[in-house]
Order: sequence, then structure tokens, then C-alpha cells
Amino acid sequence: MNRALTLDDAVLAGIALAAGLLVAFASRTLLRWLAKHAKRTKWSGDDVVVDALRTVVPWAALVGGGAAAAAVLPLTRPVQHTVNQSLTVLLIFAVTVSAARVIAGLVQSVTHARSGVAGSATIFVNITRVLVLALGFLVALQSLGISIAPMLTALGVGGLAVALALQDTLANLFAGIHILASKTVQRGDYIRLSSGEEGYVEDINWRQTTVRALSNNLVVIPNGQLAKSNMTNFMRPEQQLTILVQVGVAYDSDLEHVERVTCEVVTEVMTETTGAVPDHEPLVRFHTFGDSRIGFTVILGVGEFSDQFRIKHEFIKRLHRRYRAEGIRIPAPARTVALQQGAVVIPQQRAGEDLVPPAALHD
Repeated sequence: MNRALTLDDAVLAGIALAAGLLVAFASRTLLRWLAKHAKRTKWSGDDVVVDALRTVVPWAALVGGGAAAAAVLPLTRPVQHTVNQSLTVLLIFAVTVSAARVIAGLVQSVTHARSGVAGSATIFVNITRVLVLALGFLVALQSLGISIAPMLTALGVGGLAVALALQDTLANLFAGIHILASKTVQRGDYIRLSSGEEGYVEDINWRQTTVRALSNNLVVIPNGQLAKSNMTNFMRPEQQLTILVQVGVAYDSDLEHVERVTCEVVTEVMTETTGAVPDHEPLVRFHTFGDSRIGFTVILGVGEFSDQFRIKHEFIKRLHRRYRAEGIRIPAPARTVALQQGAVVIPQQRAGEDLVPPAALHD
């Protein structure tokens, strides 16, 4: 337009901007009210959608008001074109960010609802967010009149160089995807690697797996190393596991009595200790005629890996107290020293024993 700006044009442009602001404020208030009601539902997806709409709807109202005001004003064609492009890019940016939040939030909501490993990791959420943002960026470039075909071609050619330069990063990325797809690890699992690292899995992202050790320290393991290591998952295929406690009694003990008393202690521990398995069947297995004792193994059931320390603690205390009450002896290691005229003969050292120095014997 070549005509001059009039008072009516300014008033109409102001009304358009005010209308856009009013709609943005009203929509944000309405969506805030909807968000409170969405939190009361069991499905978390509606929270994500409403939260994203609280961002995109006010921005769309402001962009609409700005576009209406620009249409009313007597702007030249180049200026009008520039304003329209700027408002379009702004709207695309708001929609893209909101769409990325919605889609990533829905993916996270769906994966958290699953019992598989995907619910424990952020890698799928991050990949989804990056893809949506990249698509929005390309749409914005196309709206500005910039052809994206040469860019895609250049990216395809340069992708090989980037892949070679980022071999370790890409290896960790695909290793993380492989770990998730195999469903052998999920958040909360207690794992132990052949290299010695162990702890509870906190998260698996695009580069690394975070493990929290029992000391409450975080151990960061690259996904590539985790995929190549021999790993024991103490919560797969089920969380409950059994632990072994080695015990020994004197040779003059009544083994039937020992077995009965030990099983009673196991039953007591299983039913009264937090983290134990109440329906675990007490098991006692004699296996060794030792140097000074008959050895046997007691099998205990625990709810999950870290419970074993508390259960062993309670079992050993109660078993020792019960053995003393029943007169069952747990003998200490014994050794025999033979003295001859002019020489000292010391038998071969046994496991767990210290030899007495010859000088001490002469004294």
C-alpha cells in the first residue's frame, strides 16, 4: 500500500493486538483450570497435552493478533512479506516446541506404564524430541523460502564423515538402543559386571548407563562397555533369590537335632525379618567332614539383592543364640603340637590357623 497511515488504521491495529492479548490471557487461564482437573485423572498423557497447549495457544493468539494488525496497517509489500514470514516462523517455533513436549511426554507416559526396560530410560524420549525439533526447523526454513533439498543432500554426504568422527558416540547410542530392545535391564535392577562394577540401574540414556552402588555413589558406565561385558542381573527373571550361609557343628552333635533346630530358626527369620520370603521352605544340606567340624549349608530366601545383608545378620545372631540354648557346639579350629626330645614337631598348618613360632614353644 502507498497510502499514509491514518488514525483509523492505528486504532484497528491496536484493537487487533489487544484482541490477541486478551485471547492469549483467557486461553492461558482456561488451560490452567484444565490442568488442575487433568491432574486428577489416572492417565498422565492429558497432563502433557494440556501443559503443551498452555504454551502454543497463547503464542498462536499473539501471532494471530500481530498478523491482523499488520494486515490493517498500510505497509509496503516487502515489509508486509517480512512481517508475515517472521510471524510464521514464530508460530512454527511455538508449535514445534509444544509438539516436541507433547510427543516426548506421551512416549515417556507410555513407556513408564510398561513393565519393560523402556520405561526406565530417557533415550527414546530424547530421540523423539530431537526428531520433532529437527522437523520443525526444516519446516521453518522452507517457510522462509530456503530450499532444504540441497541441505539434505549435503547432510547425506557429510553424514559419513560425521559417523567416522563420532564412532564412540554412535557406538554407545546403538548399544543403548540394543540394551533397551533386548529388555534385559530396567530401572531398579541390581546388576554386576564382570569388571566388578555393581549397583542399581538409575537410567539408560543415549550415551551411558548410570548405576547407583550400595555406598550411594553413582557409577557411570558407557553403553558400549555395558553391552560387551558379562553381566549378572540379580532381578531377572524374578526379583526373589536365594543366598547360602555356611555353618559347622561339632562331630559329637546330633545331626537330626541340628537340622531341626536350624530349620526352626530359618522359619523364624523368614517370617519376622523385613525383606525375607515368608513362604520360603527351610533347607539344610550337610556336605563336608572338616578338620574339626561337620559343615553344612543353609539356604535362605530374600526378596531382593540388598535384603540379604540384613537377613544374614539376623539369621547368624538367632542361630548362635539358639545353638547355645540347645547345647549345640560350633567348635573353634583345633591343632595338635607334638614335642620330642631335642626337637619340636609341628603338624601341617590347617586352614584358618596360625602356626606357633618354635621359639615360643621352647620358652
